[in-house]
This record gives sequence, structure tokens and C-alpha cells, in this order.
Amino acid sequence: MEIKLSKKSKLKKILDFLLNPKLLLCLFIAWMITNGWSYLFIAFGTLYNIKWMLAVGSAYFAFLWFPFTPEKIITVAIAILLLKVFFPNDKRTLAVLKRMYYKVKNRKKNKKEIYMYIKFFDEITDNDNAGGKGKSLAKLNQARV
Repeated sequence: MEIKLSKKSKLKKILDFLLNPKLLLCLFIAWMITNGWSYLFIAFGTLYNIKWMLAVGSAYFAFLWFPFTPEKIITVAIAILLLKVFFPNDKRTLAVLKRMYYKVKNRKKNKKEIYMYIKFFDEITDNDNAGGKGKSLAKLNQARV
């Protein structure tokens, strides 16, 4: 029963963060900057028979369908920048973003530490195979500290 409550509370926190009106406004503005204009170009180009508008909007829209386009990442980055510029006093949303940033940063740091430990352990086992067990155990104990 407690697990379901924690999942519900996590879901509620995520929804509260994502459905924040200030963040939604910034996401909408960022989306209009990154690709909303292409929809408008296509609509107005079709409606008023402006061929260059239709061509530019369609070409950019087709470009967005390529798998390597970083459009979503750029949109979110612009939205965060707009949130900091337009709403600098919105401490709650900015605090959630900071927490998310530090979690990602710590994950990368932990992965690096684990990789270094595995690499070091591989070196130790190579030394063990060469017959240097005393030195490798001392190195392993130093690595744990």
C-alpha cells in the first residue's frame, strides 16, 4: 500500500511541475520559436498561395522529422532560459530544475567513479595473474578508502 502512495505522490509532483502555468507559457513560446513558425508558414503559404512561405515551412518541417535533429532539447533549453528571464522569482519551479540538474550531474559522477573502479580492478586482476597478489590487495584497500 505504501508503494502505491509513493508512486502517486511522485506522479502528483511531476504533474504539478509540468502543468505549472509559467512553465507551460515558456514551453509554448519556446516551441513557437523553434518550430511553431513553420506551421504558420505552411498555413499562411497555403491560404494566401505564397509559394516561398510554403516551401520554407515545409522544408523545415521535413527537417524536424530526421532523427538527429535536437529540436526538443533546444526547445526545453529555451523554455528554461525564458523561465529564468520572465519569472526569476518562481523559486519552486527553478528549485525543481536545479534538483534535476544535480541528480543528472551526480549520476554522471557516479558512473565515472564506477568506471574508474572497474578499470582499476581490471589492472589489479592483471597483476594477480602475473603473481603480484600482495601489491594488488594493498592497491584495492587504498581504492576503497
